[in-house]
Parts: sequence; C-alpha cells; structure tokens
Amino acid sequence: MTDSGLPVMAAASRPDEQASHPTEAAAGAPSSQAGVSHGCPAHRPSSRDETSNAAPGSQDSDPATLLTDAQAFLTRYFHETERAGLRSRLTRMRREVEASGTWWQTADELAFGARLAWRNAERCIGRARWSALHVRDLRGCNRAHQIRTELENHLNFSTNGGAIVPMISIFAPASTGEPAVRIRNPQLIRYAGWTDAHGNVTGDPAQTRLTDQALQLGWRGPSNRTRFDVLPWIIDGLDIGPALFPVPASSVLEVELRHPQHPWFALLGLRWPALPAISDMTLRVGGVIYPCAFSGSYMASEIASRNLADPTRYNQLPAVARGLGLDVRRDRLWRDKALLVLNEAVLWSFHAAGVRITDHHRESITFARFTAREEAAGRPVYGDWSWLNSYPMTPQDPSWGRYYASPPPRDPGLHASAPVAP
Repeated sequence: MTDSGLPVMAAASRPDEQASHPTEAAAGAPSSQAGVSHGCPAHRPSSRDETSNAAPGSQDSDPATLLTDAQAFLTRYFHETERAGLRSRLTRMRREVEASGTWWQTADELAFGARLAWRNAERCIGRARWSALHVRDLRGCNRAHQIRTELENHLNFSTNGGAIVPMISIFAPASTGEPAVRIRNPQLIRYAGWTDAHGNVTGDPAQTRLTDQALQLGWRGPSNRTRFDVLPWIIDGLDIGPALFPVPASSVLEVELRHPQHPWFALLGLRWPALPAISDMTLRVGGVIYPCAFSGSYMASEIASRNLADPTRYNQLPAVARGLGLDVRRDRLWRDKALLVLNEAVLWSFHAAGVRITDHHRESITFARFTAREEAAGRPVYGDWSWLNSYPMTPQDPSWGRYYASPPPRDPGLHASAPVAP
C-alpha cells in the first residue's frame, strides 16, 4: 500500500501462503507468529474506476444497487466458505436494508470481503497471500482520537519488529446524515516535501501538497528540516476534522540504506520506512464502503526503482552513478547500472536489518503459482499487466508472457479515495 499502490509482502523464508487468520477485535493484537506472510501494498489497488466517487464509509445511494451488491457478495461468501443458511441470511439482509438503508456484515463476512478484495486487486503482484490478511474490525471507531490510536496500533502490529504481518484496519462507515471519517495521508509513513521560495523541494516532491496542508493546520515540523521528516496524520473524525496528530516515533521502523560492496553508498544518507501502509483507500463490501488502512511489506523495486530513482521523487540515480564513477554522457546504460546498485542496496539493507522484503523475480514466480491455483479453482485472475510487470521485471519472469482478466469486480474491492481539498 508505493508508493503508488499496495504494499507487497515479503519474507526471508517462504511462509504458508494459505494460512488464514481470525478477525481481530478492536483492542486485540496479532500473535507475533500468526499471519507472517507476504502482503500487498505495492501498488494502489484499482477498480473499474481509478478513484471511487463515493465518500469513504458511505454506501450506494440507490437501494437497488446496494441490494444487488449485497446479494452477490453473500452468495459468494456462502459458496466459497461452504456454509449453509444463505436463504435466511439474504432475507435478514433485505429486511435490514429496507428498514435502515444499509446493512451490517458479520465479522466473518467482513473479513472474507476484505481478503476477497485483495485477491482481486489487479495491480498487486503480492496477493497470493490474500488468505493470510489479518483483518481488524474497527467499525466502532469514528472519532479522530480513536482512529489515531488504532493507526498507531496498526503500525505496531503490522510492523511486528520487521517480521511484517499483512493487515487491514477497517473503520466505521458513515451513518445517514453524518460525515464519513477519513485519513488524508496516502500512507501512514510518508516523508514531507519542503518547498522553498524558489520552488526547490527538500524531501519527497510527491508530498508537497500534504505537507502544505499540515502546515496550514499548525504543524511546524522539526527545526532542522531534512529529506526524511515523517509527516503527521491528518484525520477527519465524526467529532472533529481535519485534525493533526504526530506519528509516534516509537511506531516508525526505518531502514538506513547501505551497500555491501560500496562503502560510499552510506554517505548518500538514504533511508526508508519498513512498512508500506496505504491509508487513503476505501474497502467496498456488499455495497457498503469503509475507510481503511492496508499494509504489507515491500518489494525492493518499489523503493529503489520508484521512490528513490524516479526523477519526480528522490531522483537518486545521478548520485549513485557518480559514486560508481559512470560516465553519464557516454554510457548509454548508466541508469540501468545505477538502478541495479540501488536495488541491491535496498535488498541487502532490509535483510541486514531483519525486515521482511522481496524482489521482483520471486514475486513473479509466486504470482504465477497463484494464477495457476485460481484458474484450477475456476476463478478468473484479474491483472493490470503494466503494473504486474513494472521495471525491472524482464521477459524471463513468468508473469511477463501472459495477460489477465480486467477490470476486476467493483465489489468487493479496494479503491482509491478522491483527493480532499485543503
């Protein structure tokens, strides 16, 4: 949940990819041994539309559409879980919608919907571990301070000391006539983009807008501004909002980047958070839309090839090329050489720090196995080829040589929220 999308869970040793976990109560924490598997926030989960038009936490205003989505979801839930009682459950759901305009999923139904939404996330190559997603049912949380506390818990539980646990925290849907709760940060750990009077940016250029919003709300940041200053959370609760909350430093695990063969690399002063946790998304289940935070672990190329190398982000390839002594005027492949070293540094540093991470070759192989399992079960595999095979994926990787069904179902689904004006 990149930089530009969902996190991709990684593991130093391959866990059981079919593990499942019970829904977690609001106050509960996952076991340090449970759910240790690959996750997915590496690419923003997409839907039929790039951005959901519905407000976070709302539901379809058209009762007929809501009923259609709810019936389709419950039918799939009972079919895949091989449960009895579908007819009576549909009857109760319809009565609830007729009486209140919405309906309330059981904890098990909500957990199934969240995992199914991840399984169908077409831009996520790490979703083979969809059944290992740890679901936190926080539908009772709708106030800003409650949400802040549970975001801190999410960071602590999911980071798990580096043994990342794939996790989703699901917050309260909107009630009739009340505003929806919302987390404005694209990820729970993002670095500020400080813009000077000349338009130059120190830090992450992708976060200048959010940085400006935080400043307008009273944040000042550290007196000594750097490229890696963690942004505070901006939360719209049912009670107050937008409200500003500093991210507890004790909940943020960062990895300092070094390279095993190039001592000069450490002098670049690069670092990155251990956990990609996308927080401006919505989860749609049976026509009901929930704000949520979703996290897994990184694929190295997300950090190296996108966040750090992209010219519109940290633009570190020229600095790496200088360290390597490359002639950027004559060497046509200097970017490729520098990018390989940057990927090596990220992988090595995360492993050295004991933080779970994966690489694009391993994920391509795992995704091919996932595809085979899904098709053997008679289910279509949804995929956006350009995201599943983003650089530095190669034609030698098994995900490269085929296409996938698209677009995925709208419901259940993980969707990007529309931007919020300052």
